[in-house]
Amino acid sequence: MTLGTRSAALGRRGGVDPDVAEQLGFTVHDVVQDLRGDVSAVRLPLPIEGADDAEASRARLLAQLDEHLLPRLAELSSPALVVLAGSTGAGKSTIFNSLLRGDISDAGVLRPTTREPVVGVHPRDRATLKAGPVSELARVVEHEGVPRGTALLDAPDLDSFVSQNRSTAGKLLEGADLWLFVTTAARYGDALPWEALDRARERGASVAIVLNRVGEDDLVTIRGDLNARMRERGMTDAPLFVIPDVGPHEGLLDSRLVAGIGRWLAMMAGPERSRTVVVRTLKGALKALPDWVDGLVEAVEAQGAAARELRRVIDIVVPDAESVAQAAISAGTAGGSQVTARFAELVASRRIDRVTVRDGVVRAPKRAGRARSEALAPLREEARKAAERSLAAAGARTEERLRAELAGPGAPAAGAAVAPSGRERGQAREVWAAEQAAAWVAEGDRLVAGLGDGENGQDPDAPVPPDEAVPGARRAFGDAGLATLLLAAALGSEDAARLLGKVLGDTVEDLVRPLRSDLVDRTALAVAAEARSVQSALEIPALADDAAATLRVRLAELRRLT
Repeated sequence: MTLGTRSAALGRRGGVDPDVAEQLGFTVHDVVQDLRGDVSAVRLPLPIEGADDAEASRARLLAQLDEHLLPRLAELSSPALVVLAGSTGAGKSTIFNSLLRGDISDAGVLRPTTREPVVGVHPRDRATLKAGPVSELARVVEHEGVPRGTALLDAPDLDSFVSQNRSTAGKLLEGADLWLFVTTAARYGDALPWEALDRARERGASVAIVLNRVGEDDLVTIRGDLNARMRERGMTDAPLFVIPDVGPHEGLLDSRLVAGIGRWLAMMAGPERSRTVVVRTLKGALKALPDWVDGLVEAVEAQGAAARELRRVIDIVVPDAESVAQAAISAGTAGGSQVTARFAELVASRRIDRVTVRDGVVRAPKRAGRARSEALAPLREEARKAAERSLAAAGARTEERLRAELAGPGAPAAGAAVAPSGRERGQAREVWAAEQAAAWVAEGDRLVAGLGDGENGQDPDAPVPPDEAVPGARRAFGDAGLATLLLAAALGSEDAARLLGKVLGDTVEDLVRPLRSDLVDRTALAVAAEARSVQSALEIPALADDAAATLRVRLAELRRLT
């Protein structure tokens, strides 16, 4: 349904006048309501160029939808809201009071004078004044001087030194059907008036300008300059009212000085004329929405493009990091000098290598096996620590590489925001490495426990220790001792591997291989865990490839409507 489509149902819902329903249908309200939900759900998590501006635009769009469009579309019969806005000391409250011929809003030299917004409404229009920012933020005053079909609001200063006043003024302006912008001969060239007027034009609002306190000698020059500025901004149709400088005064202005504004307000009086203003402003606001949404779509898609580039960098780092981390384990150097030194110490002090083998079978009493198992306990702990160090180092190196690629020279946009860092990550890595190392040690115990019954995790076709060798080896070292030698051999201790070969035969490498492979797999997990800490920040709906899809649907709907 377009803005000009008639729907009989519209005239029956919510008391909407059929003539107005012909111009603005409830389908428009539904589309804008859906748009509001989608805009509210937008997130721009990556600090890329333009993200801050896009977030500010998103906040303004939400304000426009919440404070003007949706309330207006829901209640078209409410009076047209005319907001007097402007800079500190522009004379808004004096003009407001002068139009209504009464001291309704505070006016004077004390700043800010408008501490509490005041909205004047004709008594017969009070019941139809829409609920929203106006009724919530402003004091409502019934006054016979307000033309029927309009509500006249005196807003706080846009540049008030009180932040709450500035915020309130912004909300009230977003809810306005028409801006009556008040400036002065001394301040019309300031940036603030034109920034405010650009905002009004951007959102399609109707605008009128009051140039206050203009000296007679400067009238022609200032008026000509102001008209030129308005033409530059495409505001040639905006009414311009000039109030001469009357010097220091208190109370109301002479009625003749505000008569032009009063006639203009009266011209809009009455339900039908005021609705014309409402509909014109709504059409302007709806026409402006596609550009706003299109800009938001671009911002969302820019976020997705940045996330894809970050993922690409991570996908390059991870395989390289895995290769480097696994190379030491596959080469049999993961244990370093500590494991080798510990084994040599036990050989020298506890003579753990002194075993008797006859016909391929170890000859040793169980008592000797218990003693060797206890003696090998320090080597077992050293092997566990070596595995833990290896896993933690793999994670740390991956973190360093990720940080270098994501936050170093030539890094992609927003890389520094997702690059791994912080003590908490290091602590988590250490805890994880300790758990994995303990699990790896337990895997060695499992392999030894399965010797002789086919449960050692080897390839079914691989040679296994002779059945007659296993009982003797167990008597000589105990299961824990054999597992310790197996762990040390998997970490690269050749002496431990030779001792295992002495008691279990030449197939010891087939026992070492699955344990070494298990540690390789855990190293890959260590690298993946570091990458995951970064990838998780990118695996959110806001950075998905289709994150802007629903906004594009709303954009198509808006373009059909307008």
